[in-house]
Amino acid sequence: MSFLPCLDPSASRAALLGTVALLAGLPLAAPAQRPLIAPLPAPEERLAVATPVETPVREAYTITAERRALLNTIRYAEGTWIGGREDGYRVIYGGGLVERLDRHPEITVRRRYVSAAAGAYQFLPATWREASSRLGLRDFGPRSQDQAALHLIAKRGALTPFDQRGLTPEVLARLAPEWASLPAWHGGSWYGQPVKSVSELQRFYSDELRRLRRV
Repeated sequence: MSFLPCLDPSASRAALLGTVALLAGLPLAAPAQRPLIAPLPAPEERLAVATPVETPVREAYTITAERRALLNTIRYAEGTWIGGREDGYRVIYGGGLVERLDRHPEITVRRRYVSAAAGAYQFLPATWREASSRLGLRDFGPRSQDQAALHLIAKRGALTPFDQRGLTPEVLARLAPEWASLPAWHGGSWYGQPVKSVSELQRFYSDELRRLRRV
């Protein structure tokens, strides 16, 4: 006559089940184990977590007709005006043109001087890196170059005087250390290079402003 032993009521449920299974001749069930490594998320879930959301960069400077005329005047002085065409944004020192505007070309040219200046405002590589980093610019296109040029104008303390009084000799003198083609207070270049006169630049600026206002 078989009988069940008296089981301790304080025993764990797992021990009780094991005792019953042993007496009944059943195999003992392996205890459930917690996985050592959590399962990886589905591929689309991983992609959603890893992909950042890009925020469009806002333009730091509004371009009024007056500011556009100033930018065009700087291009005229720097030799990149080219009749107002966008080819001026592709000019490197020496007059050559680059095809791509995804970044500053950083091409060093040796002629009368040695320079890696590029673009409508003839940015040196280091100058461009500082301005583009400060403004969050992602390419070397026309809009980015315009914003960087206005950043340099503001950095030289010339943007507010220009907005208030126009293209005065004071504004040009403030910008002369940035652009060698603009006249300093003494009328010559800050760097001893050829410059445009104050009267010639003011005449070009006035003509451009009238044209832009008509447009």
